[in-house]
Amino acid sequence: MKKIALIASILLTVCCFGASARSRQAKHVVFIGIDGWASYCLEKSENVPNIRYLIENGSYTYRKRAVMPSASAINWASIFMGAPTELHGYYKWNSQVPDIPSAAVNERGIYPTIFSLIREQKPDAETGCVYNWNGVGYVIDTMAISHHVYNPGYHDKSKPYSVLDYTKKEAVDYILAKKPYFFTFYIGDLDEAGHNKGWDSPGYYACQSEIDKCVGMVIQALKDAGIYDDTIIVMTGDHGGKNKGHGGFTLQELESPFIVFGKNVKKGYEITDPMMQYDVTSTIAYIFGLKIPASWVGRPMKQIFR
Repeated sequence: MKKIALIASILLTVCCFGASARSRQAKHVVFIGIDGWASYCLEKSENVPNIRYLIENGSYTYRKRAVMPSASAINWASIFMGAPTELHGYYKWNSQVPDIPSAAVNERGIYPTIFSLIREQKPDAETGCVYNWNGVGYVIDTMAISHHVYNPGYHDKSKPYSVLDYTKKEAVDYILAKKPYFFTFYIGDLDEAGHNKGWDSPGYYACQSEIDKCVGMVIQALKDAGIYDDTIIVMTGDHGGKNKGHGGFTLQELESPFIVFGKNVKKGYEITDPMMQYDVTSTIAYIFGLKIPASWVGRPMKQIFR
């Protein structure tokens, strides 16, 4: 009887270990967040070869919806915190603290973020977040991150700026030096182009083409760092836009692309299930095999993995 129990225990351990091992899809994730990235504009775009490559060789949807209203801090909070506005409490475009008390907080007093989960479950992992809009810094739990940098970029009118230089300095160099477990690279330039020149305008598309070059630079950096084959790239936006604004309730403002490419990801697979903003980091947590907290309501897009 004892022998049978011992065999059963060993089999259970092996099965559990196997399930855990299979749940990790890749060793590294690079998350490229593009502010103001409208799905309808990407669908019409032609001069974005790197992004098209990720779509054609990865999984994607153009129908991921923002939480309402379609403003920045609200939606970046929902992306990083795996929860809607009602739970994390941020509901203004530039909220720096919750506008209503968060339904849950971690030991650092902030609603649990993807960076919080990694720090608690993988304490030695190298994590990074670089952004050129300071609003991002308030919703990521900076104390849980190995490397976080706010580069004013286009906001600093006193210095020459190009999004390619920003990418080289803050993304490429970091990837080559640290080979991070999880890296978030935020680009705010497209939202700026939308506000100044209009969504669906030549200026907006020109900026999107420059950002496509940045995506190519990140891909090359992963190859040069020797981690490309064990990396998953995730790309998405926080909201779209209409005319020269956003914050409303039209699909032009609410829908942004979601693209996943890399190790163990299905090729050319279109996600047809409904997807919300807070599903993004639940999917990233699933890639790493992390335990998702009860405070998160996001669903991982498991169907995109082989």
